[in-house]
Amino acid sequence: VQLQASGGGLVQAGGSLRLSCAASKTIRNLSGMGWFRQSPGKEREFVAAAAWSGSSTYYGDSLKARFTVSRDVAKNTVYLNMNSLRPEDTAVYFCAASFSPGSSWYKSYDYWGQGTQVTVSS
Repeated sequence: VQLQASGGGLVQAGGSLRLSCAASKTIRNLSGMGWFRQSPGKEREFVAAAAWSGSSTYYGDSLKARFTVSRDVAKNTVYLNMNSLRPEDTAVYFCAASFSPGSSWYKSYDYWGQGTQVTVSS
């Protein structure tokens, strides 16, 4: 399974971006897809995740107020809408797919995309 993230770019503080991550094919038994980010010198950070069955979503600390994750199962795609962006949101954003069972699936991922750069200028 290949994951292709897109939608990153340069945006001014306070602006918005929408990231997309498409899987190369229909994925059977997928638990959900998530977004992570990593900036230089920092550890990878969980951003958000959406269950593939049902409507459950999960967010990293303090991000739910500005970020919204959603998915389109028919298109094998997960989205991340980011509003009120701040310079500290600057990072490479990665998408990932999880086949882990159970309610904690969003904590473990099996496939990763290549990342898309998001840069927020002040």
